[in-house]
Amino acid sequence: MEAIRDGDYIDPAKKIILGLQHMFTMFGATVLVPIITGLNISVALFMAGCGTLLFYVISKRKVPAFLGSSFAFIAPMLVVADKFGLPYACGGIVVAGLLYLVLSGLVSVFGVKKVLSFFPPVVTGPIIIVIGLKLAPVAIDMATGNWGLALVGFVVVTA
Repeated sequence: MEAIRDGDYIDPAKKIILGLQHMFTMFGATVLVPIITGLNISVALFMAGCGTLLFYVISKRKVPAFLGSSFAFIAPMLVVADKFGLPYACGGIVVAGLLYLVLSGLVSVFGVKKVLSFFPPVVTGPIIIVIGLKLAPVAIDMATGNWGLALVGFVVVTA
């Protein structure tokens, strides 16, 4: 498949397919995390939209990205919620958000290249793999309820 270099000149049919693919991926992730963690799905969708709009304003619409729920927080959130309660887990999310703000300030000060030197692919790749492997049983468990729908979702996302 040919790489897309300029978003202004994408074939309309390809735009529809890419849009559907993005929607399935985004919606599934943004809804699945609150389901697993016991949070409100509506709040997750609303805040994902607010975060995305804020990101577009801050980045001057240069980076087409959707900011949604992170699978990286599921395991620690479940542990904290189980041990101390959901309010403490939500407090941890707030603290993580504040830490993200501090880190984004550091990126602004030192530059992206300096920060990326601390996170080469040999570091980030295994982290992503571990998160995926940790969530694989959850995905399989959820798919067993309706393999047909799971297969359609898989095909749309990976097409």
